[in-house]
Amino acid sequence: MTARVAQIWRHPIKSHGREAMGEVMLEAGRTLPGDRAWAVAHEAARLDFTAPAWAPCANFSRGSKAPGLMAINARFDEAAGRLTLTHPDREALSFDPDDPADEARFIAWVTPLCPADRALPARLYKVAGRGMTDTDFPSISLNSLASHEKVAARIGRPLSPQRWRGNVLFEGLPAWEEFTWVGRRLSLGAAEIEVRERIERCLATAASTRTGIRDADTLGALEQGWGHRDFGVYAVVTRGGTVRPGDRIEIVG
Repeated sequence: MTARVAQIWRHPIKSHGREAMGEVMLEAGRTLPGDRAWAVAHEAARLDFTAPAWAPCANFSRGSKAPGLMAINARFDEAAGRLTLTHPDREALSFDPDDPADEARFIAWVTPLCPADRALPARLYKVAGRGMTDTDFPSISLNSLASHEKVAARIGRPLSPQRWRGNVLFEGLPAWEEFTWVGRRLSLGAAEIEVRERIERCLATAASTRTGIRDADTLGALEQGWGHRDFGVYAVVTRGGTVRPGDRIEIVG
């Protein structure tokens, strides 16, 4: 069996929408371009805005605490520097995340999607050249569509694979084979990656990407079916190159 890239996704603002990509140019030691380029610091965040650096996800608004965020879709116009967000309960918003006036518009737009009894969104946070992934190393994530179907079957109905917020979705291998990749090097289209670790999942995956309402016990399905809460793997890019849907994924070391 041959693994192939099925879909490529980026998430311009961490936990605030996703965008499908027709191709991507990966760079060694970098996150997927445009992925989690910004994060939303909440009012209880402990961050130094004068010297931005990677910080743990506890400082940011995210789908595990605000499930409504999971229904956001995104489209980033790189030439214009403008991001458009849509949500079934909000009017579409087009703004420049690096413009302070537009930042205020975004915070006003997203706040109603967050529980009032949680720390509310306060500011956008950006680290130059570094996506705000959940890992303290610049990572990309790979998710198996076969593994996703196993989880959906256990829950008893179709689920969107976008619940897992992955970068590269692949097909063509048996479910859970991706866990055997930890410590291995893979070719990914013209790029090469090294798989570092499995991804332990959180409550964000319980929310529908269509409604933003928690409607599936994904964590319970993982625990009861396979004895863990892991889905997908994190990898680092060791050699840059272009990746497109349809490209092969092969073990090289």
